[in-house]
Amino acid sequence: MPIWKVLILAVVQGLAELLPVSSSAHVVVAEKLMGLDPTSPQMTLVLVMLHTGTMFAVIVYFWQRWAKAYFRSKAAFFDAAVRVVVATVLTALVGLPIQKIIEKTMFKGAEKAEIEQLFGRLDLIAGALFCVGILILIAGLARRKSMTGTFDSSGDDELSLGQASVIGAVQGLALPFRGFSRSGSTISAGMLAGVGRETAETFSFALAVVLTPAVLGREILRLLHAAHEAKAAGAPIDLHGAFTGSAIGLVLSFVAGLAALKWLSSWLESGKWWLFGVYCLAASGVVFWLFTRGY
Repeated sequence: MPIWKVLILAVVQGLAELLPVSSSAHVVVAEKLMGLDPTSPQMTLVLVMLHTGTMFAVIVYFWQRWAKAYFRSKAAFFDAAVRVVVATVLTALVGLPIQKIIEKTMFKGAEKAEIEQLFGRLDLIAGALFCVGILILIAGLARRKSMTGTFDSSGDDELSLGQASVIGAVQGLALPFRGFSRSGSTISAGMLAGVGRETAETFSFALAVVLTPAVLGREILRLLHAAHEAKAAGAPIDLHGAFTGSAIGLVLSFVAGLAALKWLSSWLESGKWWLFGVYCLAASGVVFWLFTRGY
């Protein structure tokens, strides 16, 4: 893949990843428009490496918040660790079975069934964008009411184990579906569960840091397996090019991700969260229109 295409994908990923608008949907659409196959092992690895770049952006941006919230004492660290572990386990318990059900139903009788084969389906992405748009809109309007005093509470600064469990379970719903924004759904779920805006944001991105290495490892193994099969079939995959392009994208998405995080926080603080829901609904319509055009 030409480097200029990697650059475009890195910028799209970096700007969209940490905003609640589904970076995956934006990257898949960009790949489609550039004639790339979002379902190929090379492209799914590129996407996950871009996620890794934004993960490092998350660590840099949130480090002071995490130090204040999670590392101020041994007790605070233990409580935070328990909540992160429980939420991550629930992510797996919800997301992995859904993934297996999709693979066994939508690929029934197929020689090879992988959830990644659906990542290029713009009709499914449009539906996921619509669903997360509704969720963000509901949470954003509830938050807006709380800021004008017509809603009971704007949320608590402390995160209970039950609230962490809700956020983790909703994150599991985001795993199998491109377009169902992970950050958008988890922060919205936290806000609706009564968690303070900043607390929901901080915890959501802490979960992202835990989840990303596991997803990256899966995609590396998937690419190596595909490369082995391709070599046996006489059509080897350029692993060096795939990893080089991904590494370049990682650096660029890190830079773009830092800028996106600052924008995200400012919009959350100004009570404009609901506008991200409006954007997702509009994006859903555009993506579905592209699907009807044969993309």
